[in-house]
Amino acid sequence: MATTLTKLLIHITFSTKSRRPMIVPEIESDLYAYVGGICRKKSSVLLAMGGTSDHVHLFVNLAKTVAVAELLLEVKRESSRWMHRKDRRFDWQDGYFAFTLGESGSKALHRYIASQKKHHAKIDFKDAVRALCRKYGVDLDERYAWD
Repeated sequence: MATTLTKLLIHITFSTKSRRPMIVPEIESDLYAYVGGICRKKSSVLLAMGGTSDHVHLFVNLAKTVAVAELLLEVKRESSRWMHRKDRRFDWQDGYFAFTLGESGSKALHRYIASQKKHHAKIDFKDAVRALCRKYGVDLDERYAWD
């Protein structure tokens, strides 16, 4: 085959440092747009982004030449710098959770991300991550999961 074709769908979630409520409504959509630009610079497509005041979910079509760790380093570093330029004290947690999924799960993930505020009125971030890890079959060692 003369070309390389990929569709690498990744569900990523991470929180603000110590899950402090730092993503305020008046800056949320601009932050999401900025993250979309960072993804584009890394040749990846941000398909959806949503969250609450203390965490975000990203649904990304990852570029064939970019590692998840490389993308997240850029997203977190550059979005933090952007928030600081907006005169906001801001930090992301050190780690992240990332899961692959197939095209058949895309619509459900879009709905899940869009309903984050409603979802988290009933369940906290840690319980949601625990549920995601069970769903995706990932062993979660809670000694190292939270900061």
